[in-house]
Amino acid sequence: MAALPYFDEIDPSTINVLLVTHGLQSGLSRQLFEMWCSDKKNACVIPGYVMEGTLAKTIINEPKEVTLMNGLTAPLNMQVHYISFSAHADFAQTSTFVKELMPPNIILVHGEANEMGRLKQKLITQFAYRNTKIISPKNCQSVEMYFNSEKMAKTIGRLAEKTPEVGETVSGLLRITIAYSGAFGVLKHRLKQIFESVKSLPYEESEGPAFRVHERLTVKYESEKHISLHWRPDPISNMVSDSVVALVLNISCEIPKVAVESEEATKTEEENNKKAEKVIHALLVSLFGENWKLVLSVDGNAS
Repeated sequence: MAALPYFDEIDPSTINVLLVTHGLQSGLSRQLFEMWCSDKKNACVIPGYVMEGTLAKTIINEPKEVTLMNGLTAPLNMQVHYISFSAHADFAQTSTFVKELMPPNIILVHGEANEMGRLKQKLITQFAYRNTKIISPKNCQSVEMYFNSEKMAKTIGRLAEKTPEVGETVSGLLRITIAYSGAFGVLKHRLKQIFESVKSLPYEESEGPAFRVHERLTVKYESEKHISLHWRPDPISNMVSDSVVALVLNISCEIPKVAVESEEATKTEEENNKKAEKVIHALLVSLFGENWKLVLSVDGNAS
């Protein structure tokens, strides 16, 4: 503000350019604007976005007069030029981006209302052949979007012989394979903590280590890195399968991962003892972490 008297000494016969921050709301730039706005030889160039409610936004529409900071009005005789210069994406870049993604919903935010409206109409015109919902909400306006939930399933056997009609109900056995490199016995134990019924299946019947959960879902050992889930779809069985998948993913994230042999593979008493030690160790690690400590007390003596 101390430099303001200096501007009174500017030679009016020369061309002078003053760069200020946008808005012209207060301070030195506002005072200089009020001094120069009534002279038609002066000009104001606005290079980019200006916020609603600011003086810069007001003069873009070139009113005949403007309100000064003291409440009085002054004629706006100076030239006002608006140049769209912004670091944001323009229409060409935005439309190219939308064309690549082809989203079902587009929400336009963070922009001047009139320009956003123009952008919205151009996008609607350009993508009229698609059922794309384009919204430009106001601040704090809630937006609702609806999505179609589509699931894909591969069929084998009799289900694959005929393509079902639209709306036709198809039923059969569902099967998914999940990556799991942990101990199969640990998985069974963790499932027993959640479900009341977890029963091992005969090796001959399942052609490998397997168990039934809640009499609705079969968990089968496929390899050292995979297990498979088998069930007939219904609301309860689907919930059981979702719970088992969530547990498997949770165990897979736990560290350390302890690999032990399946209980069906043990043949001799010595192997049973070794396997029991590994299973107990794996269970304790999964429940209490790696740095656990077991304390036994016999007749008041800890060991």
